[in-house]
Amino acid sequence: MNVIVVGGGPSGMLAAISSAQNGNKVIILEKNSFLGKKILVTGKGRCNVTSSIEMEEFIKNIPGNGKFLYSAFQNFTNKDIINLLENNGVKLKEERGNRIFPVSDRAEDIRACLENVVRKHENIEIKINSRVEEILTEGEEVYGVKLESGEKIQANKVIIATGGNSYCRYRIYWRRI
Repeated sequence: MNVIVVGGGPSGMLAAISSAQNGNKVIILEKNSFLGKKILVTGKGRCNVTSSIEMEEFIKNIPGNGKFLYSAFQNFTNKDIINLLENNGVKLKEERGNRIFPVSDRAEDIRACLENVVRKHENIEIKINSRVEEILTEGEEVYGVKLESGEKIQANKVIIATGGNSYCRYRIYWRRI
């Protein structure tokens, strides 16, 4: 099966990894010149990876009604991301408030680790500087994407992992697709 992941941030990279591990051929389409750009501004450049609290407590701390995320968090937990990073060479530490950071205090270490895990999969292709202009549909079926360049890419599945707005002072703006 061919899968397109729109967005090369942490969610997009993790979606691509999971999809590739399930035997799919994956293309990550990232509008920026490298994967995980917004990771670099998280935690004031240190990257607050996750929290070490138990999943039930984690869900209770999500603004609004976090219960809708319960099934997703049962499939990939805070402990899973900690294990993924540590098993791939990133040492982590816990700080006050159960916050998890890289020992190096460098968000780049988290970004580079996730990209390296992506690149270990021969069935993942990365296309940077590739802004998606349109999701291609026929009836109610999605069959691919059209890039700003005009190139059309077909796939059996399209995962949208474009994230949200970043801090205004960094002037990163997102266009809805």
